[in-house]
Amino acid sequence: MDIILWVIIAAFLGYWITKRLITPKYLTPLTQDDFIKGYRKAQLIDVREQREFEGGHILGARNIPLTQLKQRMNEIRPDQPVYLYCQSGARCKQAATVLKKKRGVEDLYHLKGGFRKWTGKVKKK
Repeated sequence: MDIILWVIIAAFLGYWITKRLITPKYLTPLTQDDFIKGYRKAQLIDVREQREFEGGHILGARNIPLTQLKQRMNEIRPDQPVYLYCQSGARCKQAATVLKKKRGVEDLYHLKGGFRKWTGKVKKK
């Protein structure tokens, strides 16, 4: 009985870790150069929390924290590309899943490595 419980726990943990680390097929990771080429023609969304956003963000970005995304999804147009970024990339994956399933957004991109790797222009409040 104990072995079965451990197998179930290990399987659950394996699934959870895999789900967090693997980028969904519908979310395209972009290098900073490719991100810069396209984000001005798209909806640029910073999914970090407000205090992180105020500490510095990509010029032109809107702050819709992941924690508020489900309540604020109607602010994002499903017919236009969406460029997402967060601190490292993990929250973008979660945001993309929500936007794809609940809002029907098809063109989803994220900044590979997140804001911490960003070397472009930054605005601070």
